[in-house]
Amino acid sequence: MAAGTVAAMHPQTEPALARAAADPRLADAASASGHTDIVATGWVARLPPSWVPYVLLARADRPIGTWLLFLPGLWGILLARPGGWEVVRLVLLFAVGSLAMRAAGCVVNDLWDRDIDRKVARTAGRPLASGALRPRQAFAFLAVLLVVGLGVLLQLPPLCWALGVSSLVLVALYPLAKRVTWWPQLVMGFTFGFGAPMGYAAGADRIDAAGLVLYLAAILWDLGFDTIYAHQDREDDALVGVKSTARLFGERTRPFLAACYAGCILVLAAAGWCAGLGPWFYPALVLPAALLGWQVLRLDIHHPALCLRLFRANREAGLAVGLAILAGWV
Repeated sequence: MAAGTVAAMHPQTEPALARAAADPRLADAASASGHTDIVATGWVARLPPSWVPYVLLARADRPIGTWLLFLPGLWGILLARPGGWEVVRLVLLFAVGSLAMRAAGCVVNDLWDRDIDRKVARTAGRPLASGALRPRQAFAFLAVLLVVGLGVLLQLPPLCWALGVSSLVLVALYPLAKRVTWWPQLVMGFTFGFGAPMGYAAGADRIDAAGLVLYLAAILWDLGFDTIYAHQDREDDALVGVKSTARLFGERTRPFLAACYAGCILVLAAAGWCAGLGPWFYPALVLPAALLGWQVLRLDIHHPALCLRLFRANREAGLAVGLAILAGWV
């Protein structure tokens, strides 16, 4: 997720992986693990075999991560209210940048974690963990992705250049967090939520209270949904010594999640007030609040497939926040 947080499971991945993977080690690792986070069906299976490990390394087969990186940036752009076609230009740039930087974050994450990934059922089939790609190939791919990200960054105001460079520190450090703290999901929140001040700075050419408060809302949102996500690996993480808020809170996750999501909605309201949004913004926040509340009510930490569905449902919740901000333009 940030960087390395966003992945997906699919009950039909094992046979598809055997058909689509360029290197049989991908399929062998997935088969041995019992399930995998790799989705090699559909368009991925139709790619040239040599491309497949890179697509899987970038998590391009699982776009939810790109959505969750892009949405805080969308919030920031809309909150800044740039005029005319500028809002469209910025949204398109952030979409491309999110795709490239999410992929770059996944490469960094998998380079850090390839030894751990081999020991976790859901991640054993990843290209670096399985040996389908070597680290030097991953570094070359990372360089290409960073060039794309740089190209996007240079289209933004100079203030965003400094912000973009500083965000790379968070991308690099996130995979280390799970080794030293019980709060790697919070570090992920700082990383994935960074799009909020970036989007605001791109649209307003400044950082003020509204942009910073929006960043806090994004961090709380990310902390909540990444805790749900981490429950998929809770037992394996305990075996290999990886820390997470899922392990920290365990059966107490529901009240923790409720606090994260309630805080997110309240802070969003404060960001709208700081930005001077119109009165329609506040009742429009009922929709994302309801979608997030539904996740809290439905949560079952012992049901990994449900945790994955709830995690993915945050795309709709994030889009609902964007709609609320647009309502505040009225």
